[in-house]
Amino acid sequence: MIKITRSYPAPESLEKEKAKKSGTYNKDDVVKRLEKDFYGKCYLCESLTTSSQVEHLKSHRGDLDLKFDWENLFLSCSHCNNIKLHNYDDILDCTKENVEEKIRYKMDPFPKADVYVYCVDEDKNTIDKTNKTVELLDKCYNGTTPLKNIDSNNIKEQILEEIKKFQEYIESYFESLDLNYLDDIKYFERKIKYSLSKKSKYTSFKRWIIKDNKNLDKVFGKYIDD
Repeated sequence: MIKITRSYPAPESLEKEKAKKSGTYNKDDVVKRLEKDFYGKCYLCESLTTSSQVEHLKSHRGDLDLKFDWENLFLSCSHCNNIKLHNYDDILDCTKENVEEKIRYKMDPFPKADVYVYCVDEDKNTIDKTNKTVELLDKCYNGTTPLKNIDSNNIKEQILEEIKKFQEYIESYFESLDLNYLDDIKYFERKIKYSLSKKSKYTSFKRWIIKDNKNLDKVFGKYIDD
């Protein structure tokens, strides 16, 4: 989960659909805007969505204001949406909170790929929401049922592949630096910069690799944008 900047004004279809008896909140303009705002990624697990769904941060349960509220609509994958449902209404809003300062991510590759999500929130006003968010993310990454475990394991394998590539970029950067290969230095620096951008898959995991290492943070921390 990364901090997202939501675009305004709200898509025009929302007000029109709200006025209808059986209006829908996932018209084309809504979906396209969410795809752009969220970089095509699920706001929870950060996978590129191949099964995009428009998800409500707070369950609307028939409340038309919540159902068509632009600030309550998020881009999700079916896996995370099916886990969240209406069970996690009181979680962090990544369009309003700096979630990256409140949640720490770690991938342990051995003996199998496992994801650990930790609360590092020190703000008493948001710590309960952060703990609830961490609980949800843990279920998204590690599964809750045998079938959901299949999807979770696929996500973890993708995260592991992303981290391996990222680590290779870092190693190659420093090797090129030692050899003073200027073109290679610039090439791998661009790769690292993109890997730390919000457009990249599983950005949070790669950013925490940098933030957890003082030497890496000194060199690449400048590429972690807000």
